[in-house]
Amino acid sequence: MDDFDLYAPFYDLDYGDRTEDVWMYRQFAKRCGSPILELACGTGRVLLPLARKGYRVTGVDISPAMLDVARRRVEAAGLGERVTLVEQDMRRLDLPERFNLVLIAANSFAHLPTQEDQLAALDRIRRHLRPEGLLVMDVVNPDPVRLMEANGQLRLEKEITDPTGGRRLLKFVARRMDWAAQTLHVTFIVDEMDDGGRVKRTVFPFAMRLVYRYELELLLRLAGFRVEAVYGSTDLDEFGGDSPQMIAVARPDG
Repeated sequence: MDDFDLYAPFYDLDYGDRTEDVWMYRQFAKRCGSPILELACGTGRVLLPLARKGYRVTGVDISPAMLDVARRRVEAAGLGERVTLVEQDMRRLDLPERFNLVLIAANSFAHLPTQEDQLAALDRIRRHLRPEGLLVMDVVNPDPVRLMEANGQLRLEKEITDPTGGRRLLKFVARRMDWAAQTLHVTFIVDEMDDGGRVKRTVFPFAMRLVYRYELELLLRLAGFRVEAVYGSTDLDEFGGDSPQMIAVARPDG
């Protein structure tokens, strides 16, 4: 698995203002109620809004550095009684309770590098769901046109200013598609520049194994799920070939 500790100091600066999927998870939380499990919870971007709404949430992540950031955010928000954070690998998930709702947000499922890893994680998830519980999983719908542009070229993606410390960051990204392995190799490079012009560089390589709709549905069925729906966006639009995402909703089959 990829070393997400490397990117933990930058994650909230880069993605912390992403909120477009939070509404969707709140709708499923209303439907299912507590307890809720979020896998690959990172720094708590999705977990915290659910806890603020009164839900009891367990967050699991493989990265201790990501969890350290999440723990500080939970403590600052005064939500320690509603939130439990656990360092585990979802492929070997082992928690003492079962859940009404399991979430995997922001294409995190794609970080599982093989079908065997994907099936192992789905099997552990099913074992942690209550009989009428739901799994809601957000994965990217692979766009062949965009993937054709993933040729390894390094590009400046954005400039970020840290509002707390004034740090100026430059984020570069290179993407390379391995079509045979159905895997997108990505490298983030973050340059931190101080007032004296000195640069500290962080390089974070990772890989995402892409899945298509019917492969995803088959994986879920092989792992013992019944697919309830596949939506095309976090607004729960009907899925189509040009949909940006696949929101799979499934429940244990029997």
